[in-house]
Amino acid sequence: SITTISSSVYVRITPSGITANLVQLGTSMITRGNQQDLKLDPGSFSVNPDEYSFDATKWKYEYYCRIYGLYMFPNFQGALLSIDDSRIDPSNPSCLSNQTGNKTELKFDGVGLLSKSSVTILAGSLKSNRTYQFMVQMENLRNSSIQATGYVLVTVVDTRPQMVLIGCVIWTMCVPNLEFQFVNPTTQVALFAICNGNCTTLQNIIWNIYQGSSNSSSNVTQWILYNQMNTYENIWFFGRNTSNFTTTNQLFLNNPLIGLWRFEVVYNFTFETSLSSLNFIINQPPYNGSCSMNPSNGTTSTLFTIECPNWFDEDDIKDYSLYIWTTDQRERMMIAFSSVSTFQVYLPAGISHTIMYIRDTLDCTAEFNMSSINVTTDFDTINDLINNIQSSTNNPLINILVGGNQNLVGQVIVSVSQQFNQMNNESIDNAVSNGIPATSISISSLGSQSSQEISIPLNDSALIEYKKGLNSLANVRDQLIKYLVDLQVFDSNSLKLQSLSLAQFSGSTNQ
Repeated sequence: SITTISSSVYVRITPSGITANLVQLGTSMITRGNQQDLKLDPGSFSVNPDEYSFDATKWKYEYYCRIYGLYMFPNFQGALLSIDDSRIDPSNPSCLSNQTGNKTELKFDGVGLLSKSSVTILAGSLKSNRTYQFMVQMENLRNSSIQATGYVLVTVVDTRPQMVLIGCVIWTMCVPNLEFQFVNPTTQVALFAICNGNCTTLQNIIWNIYQGSSNSSSNVTQWILYNQMNTYENIWFFGRNTSNFTTTNQLFLNNPLIGLWRFEVVYNFTFETSLSSLNFIINQPPYNGSCSMNPSNGTTSTLFTIECPNWFDEDDIKDYSLYIWTTDQRERMMIAFSSVSTFQVYLPAGISHTIMYIRDTLDCTAEFNMSSINVTTDFDTINDLINNIQSSTNNPLINILVGGNQNLVGQVIVSVSQQFNQMNNESIDNAVSNGIPATSISISSLGSQSSQEISIPLNDSALIEYKKGLNSLANVRDQLIKYLVDLQVFDSNSLKLQSLSLAQFSGSTNQ
């Protein structure tokens, strides 16, 4: 009889969040003249990370506006009043001063299903010397639970300034969050500005930084000019008078109590000035958890269990990474990573300091120092691997390598390679002490100091013994490399672990 076994799994694909941009690049604040039209176009400038381009036909659009710093968004019985709603909220006046008159103050620029994918506020509709906050709420036509919200602040002046837009050079490092962009305190911010219009009369550019505090009662952010830009120019801040501006992470690390930042660019033209800004909120790292390792000591064949319970982050935990080092923390190595809080690892021999990095989905990390651990070499398993690598079926290291688990394979390769490198160094020292010239059996690393050799009669038996050990370890390395070539790279962590494995694996240049 024929036995058939089948299995199945259901996978639900969760769509990424939509970024609703009213203006290009998601600029937080722009300047516009009261006699200039203002076009807001989320149908063109919004971003869907799951598609090559944003499909504006899949969405319904509603626009809202308030006079920023003076009033809230107009509402009626708790429901927001859209910008084209004729009803009036006496406590929160409409942005459009002549809404009840005969003058047309806005027009929707789309056609058919896209009729509201963009809106133009016509010249003369907004008052000078005021700042307006526009908001768009977008709802997916097929699934009303999928929504997106976008904001932009518009400062209205008497002149006719060109529109200046600001974006992040590396957009993945600036994750939108409603009115702000998320930024991790350990990363730099690299911005660029573009002038969208006739910019031939541009005189100069200057960047300013503000630190913010939020007023929850009025839903307004107060900004105070950061007054140390001149002090740290070309130290923390670079390109202050160019269209590309960079600040190092020292701005955030040295001001840990400041959670809101505004980066403003000022374009000075011959007859007008245009200001734009991009606002940031500091992403907070995971918190409230701990990590432990069990057992506290073991051998290179011991499977250690890592437990990191109770970590929390509003953006969810992305992964856990274990780093180790011996004497210099700057030389720490990532030896394992996991998307779950409990996982198992094999560790290389030696006394190692251990530290866990807990990362959220926006790549902000928390550090947790664990106790040092002493790992001794399991010589029986290592010697069996050397002598029987092609025929052994019971060696636990071979079984791990055959299993193909990326984490465990990398850990075993690192551990075994370090043992082989140490054995190789001891073999070289022994050969040199028996009269074999060091230059004939090893290759010095770059930057190493050369030494004067003392002429000692060549010991043939020592050379034969050295070559025997050399060929034995080289043969084992030839077999081990087969388990590395098929490992896939899924993300930066797997790339780090594979890079470490290869670096340790090739540590003995004479093999």
